Amino acid sequence: MVMQKSSMGTSIWGHSSKVGDVVHIKLNNNEVTRATVNSNHIWEAKFTSPTDHGPYTVSATSSLGTVQISDVLFGDVWVCSGQSNMEFGNLGLVNATEEYADSANYQNIRLFRVHKEFSPTPYTDVKHIDASWLKPTQQSLKYYSAVCWLYGKYLSQHFNYPIGLVEANWGGTRIEAWSSPDALSACAGFHGRRKRNQNSNNQLYNAMIYPILRNTIKGAIWYQGESNAGHAYQYSCQFLEMIEDWRMKFSKASGGTTSSTFPFGFVQLAPNREEGTSLGFPQLRWSQTANIGYVPNSLLHNVFMAVAIDLPDFKSPYGSIHPRYKHDVAYRLYLGALGVAYHQPGVEFEGPFPTSAEMDSTHRHLTIEYGRGLTPIEVRSNKGFEVCCVDQATKICNSFDTHWMNVTMTSHDYATVTLDISACTHGNHVVQVRYAWHESPCPLHQCAVYGKSNNLPGPPFTFHVSS
Repeated sequence: MVMQKSSMGTSIWGHSSKVGDVVHIKLNNNEVTRATVNSNHIWEAKFTSPTDHGPYTVSATSSLGTVQISDVLFGDVWVCSGQSNMEFGNLGLVNATEEYADSANYQNIRLFRVHKEFSPTPYTDVKHIDASWLKPTQQSLKYYSAVCWLYGKYLSQHFNYPIGLVEANWGGTRIEAWSSPDALSACAGFHGRRKRNQNSNNQLYNAMIYPILRNTIKGAIWYQGESNAGHAYQYSCQFLEMIEDWRMKFSKASGGTTSSTFPFGFVQLAPNREEGTSLGFPQLRWSQTANIGYVPNSLLHNVFMAVAIDLPDFKSPYGSIHPRYKHDVAYRLYLGALGVAYHQPGVEFEGPFPTSAEMDSTHRHLTIEYGRGLTPIEVRSNKGFEVCCVDQATKICNSFDTHWMNVTMTSHDYATVTLDISACTHGNHVVQVRYAWHESPCPLHQCAVYGKSNNLPGPPFTFHVSS
């Protein structure tokens, strides 16, 4: 297994039938801490993380005897959660055979998978385990989360130390099921719907997240939202509150060894259907960023994002809602982790985002500037932009407003694009511009705007226009 190496120490815990018994914890026969079994028959303690990565033998001895675990490594532990695109296994990758063969080069990664369970009340421990800290092989990777594995693999390549991956996900599930009662109560004014079984409020949190809270972790990555796409307004609150709640509860349950601001990465929803203009996905993508458009931001601290709007896979044998391009997703998450979670200098982990949009009424042009004009962009298409054209009495447009119209990019330079807004007839004016505001906004790797130096797509946005 992999235990988290942390400056705040490492949490260790277990069960015992003898309340009040003292448990002695050792690493390679050297006692590092001790604990007393509480009235709930649980003992828990923390100890100073060793200076090297191991392997170690960890033992716990009490009056009832000794249990031990061998081949224990110390590195970084990441939780991988969400719905079916996080659950999507490596066998679905276009290069699955190569991934299986390459896994032999990453024997310092360990794979743990929580069995799918739902419960109306919290479990004190994981009830069933599908993968118990396995080394990566064809057999262990076949049904293991591809995004989780590839993310861990990229981290292992970069840092060359042990990575522990904890998979806890379930296809078709809503964020309400992964949230605690505290998190949902914070969004009580954002009314949503309820479903039965695993999609009921708190059911997956109780059975699959609560049991692992005592463990020290580095952070979490999340791929979910498709099942909430029709309720983006609620999601903007629910996502933020779930992140903060997970952070607080992991930190408290682990005795402060998990940071109360641990890094949290997520995948902004990928495309789905080839045809259709459903606003569910674009609205949900916006909500994933707390309606700001990028992360980290003033509401989502220590959060990073993989933009996936340019990764359609309409002919995926697993359905168009399950694109197979998980390498792109995982690599973009990895870049975000380097910049946000690991504070690596010089890592450009974000695609271009606009800082101004100014209209030239005389020439009927709208110029959008990215990154305050300081970072170069690459333009691959002249499509994907829309403006809201209204009369003087209307000041703002919502996503469902009928005044939105497609406009074409006529030119671009180092960090700006210019749009032709002549279709907005005289007497009306442009008040907002938006980009990639469709369920499937562009072909594979062919959205309009990318970072020239990092090859990352600019995320969707809606932006007010200066006259």
